[in-house]
Amino acid sequence: MEKFFKLKENGTDVRTEIMAGITTFMTMAYILAVNPLILSESGMEFGKVFAATAIASAIGCLIMGLYANLPFALSAGMGLNALFAYTVCIGMGYSWRWALSAVFVEGIIFIIMTLTRIREAIITSIPANLKKAIGAGVGLFVAYIGLKNAGIIVSDPSNITALNPQWYSGTSGIAMLGLVITAILLAKKVKGALLIGIIITTLIGIPFGVTTYAGGTYLPPAPYFFDFAFGEITASTRSIFDFVVIVFTFLYIDMFDTVGTLIACAGKSGIIKEDGSIPNAKQALMADAIGTTTGSIFGTSTITTFVESSSGVAEGGRTGLTAVTVGVLFLVSLFLEPLFGSIPSAATAPALIIVGVMMISPIKDINFDDLTEGVPAFLTIIFMICASSISDGIMFGILSFVVIKLFSGKHKELTAMTWIVAILFILKILFSALG
Repeated sequence: MEKFFKLKENGTDVRTEIMAGITTFMTMAYILAVNPLILSESGMEFGKVFAATAIASAIGCLIMGLYANLPFALSAGMGLNALFAYTVCIGMGYSWRWALSAVFVEGIIFIIMTLTRIREAIITSIPANLKKAIGAGVGLFVAYIGLKNAGIIVSDPSNITALNPQWYSGTSGIAMLGLVITAILLAKKVKGALLIGIIITTLIGIPFGVTTYAGGTYLPPAPYFFDFAFGEITASTRSIFDFVVIVFTFLYIDMFDTVGTLIACAGKSGIIKEDGSIPNAKQALMADAIGTTTGSIFGTSTITTFVESSSGVAEGGRTGLTAVTVGVLFLVSLFLEPLFGSIPSAATAPALIIVGVMMISPIKDINFDDLTEGVPAFLTIIFMICASSISDGIMFGILSFVVIKLFSGKHKELTAMTWIVAILFILKILFSALG
């Protein structure tokens, strides 16, 4: 392991790397409960999504560790799974097979883009403030889903979301208690705070009847092996263009989630080179792309690099052995599906809300003083929440960015890729209007 992972060269050892991997897994293992619950809203089976999530996460982590030799872990991206279930399947009315097909195509495109370095070129061409707005908007949308799933907020007779009058009791009351507990754990910098918060809230829910044992055997459940939904995709012109837009939306969000996380974690670990580049960045992006492609085949949404990797880096993780450790733990978790299946929404909602807190931080860096930047950023965020649609938020953000920059005499700030994306959204609007 010393020779393969170059442990001494990176100032680490086997024990440190393994402990860092365990720490990373503890901070992100909540995804094994949250992702199946979110995707089950689209009609998928909890057990099969659980297995797909564990397997795809393990594959991504093992590639990251063995190929890129970086201490970063991967799993089903938060926000991307919400886009999959709540926007594509529930909002747009497409089947989960249609959505998985979009994820599969996204993964293939990512592999091609990574091999040709197009991915890096696109990353640098997208407006910085819109990148930050997308991250913040997705975070708020994820938090909104957590509040809604726990019954803390409900729809009143006028179809406006309002606070549940009984928010302090039952499922919502347990969720609120769990939120306080999880926030305290995070504030005290307890390792694995999100996972510990889920466990504690689940246990508290037992005497109140909120937590019930799901049953089942402690054997790895079989994942999905989907059939490409070609017939549904080509059923109408609208479906085809919706498919193109959703594929690009998956690409867009995954791209900046991954790159942003790589930059943040690499900076914390001190491995960024003097020229600002990240060692083995191409291999790291390939791990993400292959993880997404294989994940769609097994039956889960987009796989991306997790910001929780920073917890393992903080524990001293510097090489791929950390990521390999996380991958092995994901495989072991396959045998624990009944336990994860018993976790109620009241226990996972606090994790969703806290993830929203973590994801909203880029909003502080948006330049709202420049209205040509601030208005598009604000529209991106507000439409994601109020329209319950990540893709609509991105659409209005990019279109408003182009229009405002164009008529403000700042058209030179518009890149070719921004124009391409804007035209794609305009075509979507036109075809939606034509039915």
